[in-house]
Amino acid sequence: MSEEVKYDASQIQVLEGLEAVRRRPGMYIGSTDIRGLHHLVFEVVDNAIDEALAGVCDHVEVTIHADGSVTVVDNGRGIPIGPHPTQKDAKGKPMDALEVVMTILHAGGKFGGAGYKVASGLHGVGVSAVNALSEWMETTVRRDGRQHRQRYERGRPATKVEDIGRILKDDPFQHGTIQHFYPDGQVFKSGIDYKFEALAQRFREMAFLTRGLTINFRDERDMFEGHAREMSFHFEGGIRSFVRYLNKNREVLHAPIYVEKQVNGTNIEAAIQYTDGYAESVYAFANNINTVDGGTHLTGFRSALTRTLNDYARKQGLLKESDSNLTGEDVREGLTGIISVKLQDPQFESQTKGKLGNAEVKGQVESVVAEAMQQFLEETPREAKAMILKCLTSSRAREAARQARDLVIRKSALESLTLPGKLADCSERDPAKCELYIVEGDSAGGSAKQGRDRHFQAVLPLRGKIMNTERVRLDKMLSSDAIKSLISALGTNVGNQFDLSGLRYGRVIVMTDADVDGSHIRTLLLTFFFRYMQPLIEDGHLFIAQPPLYRIETKKGIQYAYTDGEKDKLVGKLDGQHVALQRYKGLGEMNPEQLWETTMNPENRTLLQVTVEDAAAADKTFDMLMGSAVPPRRRFIQTHAKEVRNLDI
Repeated sequence: MSEEVKYDASQIQVLEGLEAVRRRPGMYIGSTDIRGLHHLVFEVVDNAIDEALAGVCDHVEVTIHADGSVTVVDNGRGIPIGPHPTQKDAKGKPMDALEVVMTILHAGGKFGGAGYKVASGLHGVGVSAVNALSEWMETTVRRDGRQHRQRYERGRPATKVEDIGRILKDDPFQHGTIQHFYPDGQVFKSGIDYKFEALAQRFREMAFLTRGLTINFRDERDMFEGHAREMSFHFEGGIRSFVRYLNKNREVLHAPIYVEKQVNGTNIEAAIQYTDGYAESVYAFANNINTVDGGTHLTGFRSALTRTLNDYARKQGLLKESDSNLTGEDVREGLTGIISVKLQDPQFESQTKGKLGNAEVKGQVESVVAEAMQQFLEETPREAKAMILKCLTSSRAREAARQARDLVIRKSALESLTLPGKLADCSERDPAKCELYIVEGDSAGGSAKQGRDRHFQAVLPLRGKIMNTERVRLDKMLSSDAIKSLISALGTNVGNQFDLSGLRYGRVIVMTDADVDGSHIRTLLLTFFFRYMQPLIEDGHLFIAQPPLYRIETKKGIQYAYTDGEKDKLVGKLDGQHVALQRYKGLGEMNPEQLWETTMNPENRTLLQVTVEDAAAADKTFDMLMGSAVPPRRRFIQTHAKEVRNLDI
């Protein structure tokens, strides 16, 4: 019998100050990868947004400095300065209010006091968590003509709160807070490397949701001719501008329907616009937080649309007595919508605030949206008829899609022997241990089938390019043999019937050639997965294989290069030796052993995990790249052509 491990009262630990955040950072910022790194910035900017929601801030400056540190400046009221009435330091003296806010969890002005009517930061965790996870942080407060500063190192005060002088009269920020911090490399071990586009998209979204607010974003890491990369966001139209932005490349059926109303202290804003597309693009926010899992406000929004459109269709005779009602799925096809609520005491499911739970909000949103929709339908009969006819067409297509989908699902993957993509399954039956490689063509499929580990790796070759699912309805899409073979192999169903519990493979890996056709096929597959199997991406099951571009052979052996730069570096090191260089134009040019060694062997391969950082940005990008509008796509290609002009494709 093993020696008993001591477990008594002495083993019970109490973490002091912000040590709990440093021990378990994922509980507070979600993760310690790039998403968590970005979350630090968002937490600090959220505090400035709360000042804007309180009506005391209209300007925010965000700067990423060349050294990787970040500064966020706002012209709000500034964090209060002065002795706190209850908090004492180790010597029994009152702590300064600034130090309390920055170093103690669950300390802030958003717990029901008069400081904030609504706020996104509700737990008093955000800025103190940022402080705990930063190598250093400096907070400067501007109030009453004076500036006060305190420095912290890994969450602990390194200085006292110091008066550093008067505010200069020509300074544009006469009041507010300046937060300057550098994330801790001990926590963010993958590196301090912010993604400009991901941050810019979030700031754009914040500006849409806070009408009249200006957010300037500057990145000093990317200097060009002495100028930093810079963007500014300001939208007087608020969420109406947000809807127009999302529909920029789409044909719309009417002008945006907009409503703003306050019900029992809850401010409700909604913007609605139908397009000629097939995807639903609806985003819900509570106190400017993107509630990605929805909640009561989204439920009320959807219920109002379904009820109002059905009532109008019946009243106008567009739905007969014998006809079934339009479903929620019918009325949401081609819909772009934003629902934003602001309330004093929101109930979120966790610190990540993914879902709103306030029961009363459902009825409030439903009544406000239904009233606005009814008024629009009555006042614009031509646009109203176009909306109803689109919903009726969607209803007929939904029934056709159901029949086609049922036919697909009734066949197991192994029964579908007539499909052009023939599945070579693995013997392992635990989905968590299984992988599915989706490859293009019979040649690559043959190499992959021979080179794989049959125990846990399955291979599904696709013959030719699948259809562009951005431009077709589900019923049309299900006529494609390649797509039917994908659905059957994965076992998850598709669209609104998607069920992740049926997934037969823990990793779904797209493996295409490193050429233009391969890139196109990969984009078509990603479009399909994003539009019809998005939980597959959100749950981390989708990957892209990285096959090598070059095989470099010398007398001493064989090496592989995955980029042109890597090839040049390897060849440079082999100066003076006879080098046989082979450029792989396709996976089929590799024999099974080479494909296994470079691309399929878990010990050697590199896989890129597909993620969706921002659904609204991804939605707009897929629509621009794969939708029917040509000019936006041409502009995108021309703008980014310089980034690929030196690639050997």
